[in-house]
Amino acid sequence: MALTSIIFFACFFIFHLFSSSAAAATGSLHENSLMAEKHNEWMARFQRVYKDEEEKAKRYQIFKERVKFIESFNSAANRTFALGLDEFSDHSREEFMASHMGYVKPSSSQMTPQSMPFRYQDVTDLPSSIDWTAKGAVTNVKYQGQCGCCWAFSAAAAVEGIYQISGGNLISLSEQQLLDCNTDNYGCRGGYMEYAFKFIMQNGITADENYPYQGSQNFCNSQASNLSPRVMISGYENVPKNSESALMQAVANQPVSVAIDASCDVFQQYKSGIFSQSCGTNLNHAVTFVGYGVDEGTGMKYWLVKNSWGTSWGENGYMKLQRDVDAPEGLCGLARDASYPVITN
Repeated sequence: MALTSIIFFACFFIFHLFSSSAAAATGSLHENSLMAEKHNEWMARFQRVYKDEEEKAKRYQIFKERVKFIESFNSAANRTFALGLDEFSDHSREEFMASHMGYVKPSSSQMTPQSMPFRYQDVTDLPSSIDWTAKGAVTNVKYQGQCGCCWAFSAAAAVEGIYQISGGNLISLSEQQLLDCNTDNYGCRGGYMEYAFKFIMQNGITADENYPYQGSQNFCNSQASNLSPRVMISGYENVPKNSESALMQAVANQPVSVAIDASCDVFQQYKSGIFSQSCGTNLNHAVTFVGYGVDEGTGMKYWLVKNSWGTSWGENGYMKLQRDVDAPEGLCGLARDASYPVITN
């Protein structure tokens, strides 16, 4: 090969290599620019302000990983649910679990035996679907903030529901009273719905407007606790464990407090559809089941779940969680620990 040909091909190769590298660099810069723009839009939407540039850089890195994770997940075929950005998308999974969960079940030696039977065990004529939000027994979605008191929101929602169903008005009840005054639980460090029900049996629970939520545990305000309107319950009962059919019997009659495992990334970023991926059975979060149904398009059965992470999460604060999976404990352990308050007239 002539020297001129060798020189030509060498120059062509170097030019092509340079052009490819330049194009890759330009593409990378464009991608980074789009991501930075997306982060700025997200910060504006949720009014996020960072204390300094170091904190912003840390949060931006988490945000980028979240965006890539969401886009990768949503691009896969045959998904029954989708992920999306919410106000928690700059939190790591570990940070989010520490600040936004809080279901803590006491040891068996600490628990008081519950003697009340399962009142719905003989109920067999169940509707194919039910939605207590449509029946006026569910208050607006609330936000627990960075306080691990999901147990208080779950218990309060269940009491709000049975009080309305029993003939009372729908009243938003005070999670802050439970947080401050229910000493059997651990405030923002976690708690147990049955202990909250026990407290309400003995003391009642006042309206949220009398004792508004602060997002942190404070001294018990006994004066506010006794203001009217104030709701009492007669007792509480457990749903038989590892039985979605028993849970369905209960939810057909009232909203129910349920413990689940919400520890996986997909749960944190859930946006819409029927959640069908198990996070495990290590119960760490408390929610309220406010209905169930069947998706018309796919025939997939689901539970309608009210959460306490505000309306930017999920379907305006709600989730559809797959029902009747091939495991006795249910998806994410949902059938392992459920309970509900009782009001006897």
